[in-house]
Amino acid sequence: MIDINLIRENKELVKENIKKKFQDRKLPLVDEIEKLDIEYRTYKKQGDDLRALKNTKSGEIGALMREGKKDEAEALKTEIAKYGDEINELTAKEEELEKVIKEKMMMIPNIIAPDVPIGESDEQNVEEARFGEPKVPDFEVPYHAEIMESFNGLDKDAAGRVSGNGFYYLMGDIARLHSAVLAYARDFMINKGFTYCIPPFMIHGDAVNGVMSFEEKENMMYKIEGEDLYLIGTSEHSMIAKFKDQILNEKELPITMTSYSPCFRKEVGAHGIEERGVYRIHQFEKQEMVVICKPEDSEAWYDKMWNFSVELFRTLDIPVRKLVCCSGDLADLKYRSCDIEAWSPRQQKYFEVCSCSNLTDAQARRLGIRYKKEDGTKEFAHTLNNTVIAPPRMLIAFLENNLQADGTVLIPEVLRPYMGGTEKLIPKK
Repeated sequence: MIDINLIRENKELVKENIKKKFQDRKLPLVDEIEKLDIEYRTYKKQGDDLRALKNTKSGEIGALMREGKKDEAEALKTEIAKYGDEINELTAKEEELEKVIKEKMMMIPNIIAPDVPIGESDEQNVEEARFGEPKVPDFEVPYHAEIMESFNGLDKDAAGRVSGNGFYYLMGDIARLHSAVLAYARDFMINKGFTYCIPPFMIHGDAVNGVMSFEEKENMMYKIEGEDLYLIGTSEHSMIAKFKDQILNEKELPITMTSYSPCFRKEVGAHGIEERGVYRIHQFEKQEMVVICKPEDSEAWYDKMWNFSVELFRTLDIPVRKLVCCSGDLADLKYRSCDIEAWSPRQQKYFEVCSCSNLTDAQARRLGIRYKKEDGTKEFAHTLNNTVIAPPRMLIAFLENNLQADGTVLIPEVLRPYMGGTEKLIPKK
C-alpha cells in the first residue's frame, strides 16, 4: 500500500505507475480515493475542532462553579453534551471513510523502480546475467517424472486416488534427496547470518490481507472452512506477519530470517496444475529468506539476496540466469523483482526456481510494521523476500543437470553429508 500523500500531492505519478503496470482499470480509483480523502479530512477537522472546543468549554465549568454560577455551569454542561453527540457522529463517519479508503488504497500498486523494464507480461522479462555454462548432454534426458520413477521415487497415481490432481508421493532416494536439499539450504542461509525459523503454517485473514494483494489471495490461498485461518502459500506470509503492528527498535534492524515450511497453493489462473510431473502443484516445501530493514538499506539487501540464490545453485552444479521482471509481471506490492531460473538440459531452456523481491514499505504499511529512529520519530520499514530452494520443483533442475548416461545421478560434494555420504543415486529400474 502506498502513502496516501502521493495521491494528495502527485496523483499523476500514481496514475502513470498504474499505466506502466497495464492496470488501466484501476485509474478511476485514484480520483475516487482523492475525493473520499477530502471528505474524510473535512469530517476529521470538524471533529478535531469540536473536541478542542469541548475541552475549552469543559475547563470553563469548574471556574463557573467556583464563582457560584451554578445555572450557567449546568447550561454549559448541556451544551457540551450536544458536542459529544456531534463528535460521536463525526467520528463514526471518519472511521467508515477511513475503512473504505484503506480498502481502495490496497488495490493501488506500489510505485515501481525507475529502471524496471516496461512490459505487459512475463514474456517481456529481461535476461540480465548467466552463471555457469548450460550444457546439453549427448544422450536423451528423460522427462523429470520418468527420472524420479526410475528410482521408484514418485507416485502420482496413488496421490491422485488419495488427494486428487496436483499432489504426489515422493519415495526412497528421491524423498531423501528432497529433504537433503532443504537441510543444505537451511544451513547455507544460517551460515550467511540468517536466523532459522519454523513459522505457523496457517494465518488469520488480516495477516493475509497485509502480506499480499486481493487478487493474489483469491488465486492462491486455501481457506479453512468455518475458521478465520488460511493455509500459507509461502512461509514469507507468516514470517513477515510476525511483526504485524509492531514498532521495532532501529538497532534491531536488519532482521534476517530463513524459514522452512510446507506451502499450499490453489494455482488458479492461466498456468494450471501439471498433470504428469511436479513442476506446478498444490503442495510443496520450501526454504525461504526474508529481510526487514531500514529504507536506505533495502536495495543493497535485494542484491545480496538474489546473489545468495545464484551461489547456492552453483554449488549444486546447476547453471542459472537472472531474469529481471517487467512492470506487468510485478505483483502489486513489489517495487522490483527478479527470477532466478535454472537450466533444463531436457528442454534446453531456463525455468523459474527462485523469485526475489523488494517491496519497499508497501507491505509494511499494510501490516503496520514501523521502527523507532534515534531521534524518536517512527518510520515504516522495508521488507524483502526470496526463495532459497523450493523442492520438488528445484529437483527437476538438479536431476536433469546431474543425470549421467547410465541413468545414475551424481550427488555434488556439498550435498553428500546430507545424503549419508552417498556419491550417486543408482536407478532401481
